[in-house]
Amino acid sequence: MVVFLLFYLGFSTAAAVLSPCIELNDGNKVPVVALGTGRATAKEDDTNDIVRDSVLWAIEAGYRHIDTAAIYGDEEEVGQGIADAIAKGIVTREQLFITTKLWNDRHARHQVVPSLQESLSRLALDYVDLYLIHFPIATKSDDSPADIDYLETWEGMEEARELGLTRSIGVSNFNETQIDRLVANSRVKPVINEIEVNPTNTQESFVYHCQQLGVAVMAYSPFGFLVSRKISDAPPPRYDDPILVAMAQKYGKTTGQILLRYLIDRGLIPIPKSTNKNRIAENIDLFDFQLTAEEVATISAFNRNKRVIDMKAYKDYPNYPF
Repeated sequence: MVVFLLFYLGFSTAAAVLSPCIELNDGNKVPVVALGTGRATAKEDDTNDIVRDSVLWAIEAGYRHIDTAAIYGDEEEVGQGIADAIAKGIVTREQLFITTKLWNDRHARHQVVPSLQESLSRLALDYVDLYLIHFPIATKSDDSPADIDYLETWEGMEEARELGLTRSIGVSNFNETQIDRLVANSRVKPVINEIEVNPTNTQESFVYHCQQLGVAVMAYSPFGFLVSRKISDAPPPRYDDPILVAMAQKYGKTTGQILLRYLIDRGLIPIPKSTNKNRIAENIDLFDFQLTAEEVATISAFNRNKRVIDMKAYKDYPNYPF
């Protein structure tokens, strides 16, 4: 069972909503809500400048965990938002938890440390708090399949940790077989597996399996199909679903907040994305209520094992996880 710890990484602010933390298997502590970035954060006509603003707004609102990745193409703007917040005296670097990720085309062991160094240069940071293998899939620079075992990649991740370039290391989008093999064949156990979890893709047994291994779970696409995303056959729930609306009215929250709290109550770390200042603040205003076990089960009943992100372009590649 994941136990919430009321560590606040040394920060305090009267206006912000402060996120509790959970302790990872290496002793480091991670805030239980992260701001997600990436192009999917912004509208199609936005520039990456909105990412810089969003990171600052998030830190002002109390977020201390920012999740980015090399492939998102926004590490520079994320770093600028962090620098702005530090310059304003809102936080120090030590009070933040920054996650970034290794992309598929840099999976050879000798490529991992240079790739993280490049990310750090773009972020203008000396270290990140968490470095993840973004996918177990390895590709060449032209995006064709590469014959590289993720166990080799993990050796590079362990080197990055030993060099102090990252405090913790983990993975993303690894399935149960892959996470078990990695845990069984590594010197340093991954602290986190970042996977898609939401009401239509609850992954209950897999989440439990990771937690039993001592691997925490970060949940991307936490709203699922709450907004249809122009997908004609998208399953429920939507923002106006009567079940969610009733819960929202009970607690004085929005349906989006209900879904984020649902994930927290399952011991997960949700990663909501937004570039709307008010929505960013709303998405961390989650710690003055708690769902009942029955309400958690009711939301889980929406499950259809349907993903928002399936990466079908890689379905014939070695180590495709889905």
